[in-house]
Amino acid sequence: MSNLNIGDIAPDFTLSINGGTAVTRADYEGKMLILYFYPKDDTPGCTKEAIGFSTHQAEFTALGADILGVSRDTVQKHEKFIGKHDLTVNLGADEDGKVTENYGVWVEKNMYGKTYMGIERATFLIGKDGKILEIWRKVRVKNHIETVLQAVKDHA
Repeated sequence: MSNLNIGDIAPDFTLSINGGTAVTRADYEGKMLILYFYPKDDTPGCTKEAIGFSTHQAEFTALGADILGVSRDTVQKHEKFIGKHDLTVNLGADEDGKVTENYGVWVEKNMYGKTYMGIERATFLIGKDGKILEIWRKVRVKNHIETVLQAVKDHA
């Protein structure tokens, strides 16, 4: 289901987060959810994005929004990543790839002439009712957190 649009009901998910706790989309109903997808723990852009969301987490929380980052890394890799950079955001482990596929972010990529499958950096802002309010695809990390924060303010 890669053609998600603003106004669609966000696909359900169940993800293991730090500590091995499972979370579902339903756990976030009644709040806005910033669901961001990133390629890999502890790579430069992904680290900068996770630190950015962690730095501004209190502002998002004050506006009634939770943050959940998702990659195909394991819970153990997420825990190391969180510890190494003092991250405060929850990170979901999509080890079987169902969530990245349901959100249409598992895409063909091209680097140095080689094509491979990977996660497209993307962010979904999901409303209190489970509907998608905003979608950012092919995200560039610079200024992205501020853009998402403004969107949350606009929808609060």
